[in-house]
Amino acid sequence: MQNQKAIVLGVSGASGMIYAVRSLKFLLNNHYNVDLVASKAAMMVWQSENDVAMPSNPRSQAQFWRDRCESETGQLTCHQWADVGATIASGSFRTLGMLIIPCSMATVAKIAHGLSSDLLERAADVHLKEGRRLVIVPRETPFSLIHLRNLTALAEAGARIVPAIPAWYHNPQTIEDLVDFVIARALDQLDIDADLIQRWQGRKSIE
Repeated sequence: MQNQKAIVLGVSGASGMIYAVRSLKFLLNNHYNVDLVASKAAMMVWQSENDVAMPSNPRSQAQFWRDRCESETGQLTCHQWADVGATIASGSFRTLGMLIIPCSMATVAKIAHGLSSDLLERAADVHLKEGRRLVIVPRETPFSLIHLRNLTALAEAGARIVPAIPAWYHNPQTIEDLVDFVIARALDQLDIDADLIQRWQGRKSIE
């Protein structure tokens, strides 16, 4: 039976690690069971953006993420990027879906062409082949024709593409407000109603 609270969270080597942190914070605070895999490149980007190293040991990394999220709720299991024998590498491991946030163009390309060189890519491939929900949040600009074709291939295979493009109709006041808009729209694709933003209430009448 599918675990309605099991989510795979992939973090690839794209800029914007704040997207991963705040996504994880919401999921843990709402008692989801999260299996997290950060790619090798993600660990490098994290250090570049935050000037601190991300532990590679799964148990130490889990506490590392919890410290950043300031959350001790939910269930968090971290996996090493090279551990292709992990539970999430198998189609028999049932989940609600997988969210890759942020997602690099290298990761997009490999998933689009069925190349599973690490656990993140393998887990994404599993979700596609099993017909489960896969949500991709690309963080790149501008898109080249190659990027667009790879994203199209993923969309044709059943993935949902949610670019990291915020809106302003919810009257954002902070960077977190802008980030949370993208996260809420990404989680919508997993049928998770995140109360992170004020949703569109319709156009206000002007007198």
